[in-house]
Amino acid sequence: MPVSFDTFCKAKRLPIPVAEYRFHPTRKWRMDWAWPEHRVALEIDGGVWVRGAHGRGTGIVRDQEKGREAAALGWRILRCQPKELFTASVIDALTRALKWRITEEG
Repeated sequence: MPVSFDTFCKAKRLPIPVAEYRFHPTRKWRMDWAWPEHRVALEIDGGVWVRGAHGRGTGIVRDQEKGREAAALGWRILRCQPKELFTASVIDALTRALKWRITEEG
């Protein structure tokens, strides 16, 4: 049984993210995963190599507009591909973006 990303974050001692968080006051944009209290988000860009939504012109333009508006509202957005979601590099980047100190149990 696959582990959910929020459960994975908890296991890695990160705050539990909110899935599909609507960040904009008037647009219906959502962040794939968000930590609203820190204004940090993780966007998962699927289909970049198979001409999916994030790999075609209109999708890229929409993602740019969404990212620009999020940045104007003070959000820090990290991006990854689906296969990278559970990797150490993504967790490390999130840890640094959240300015979260991970300590060893002891």
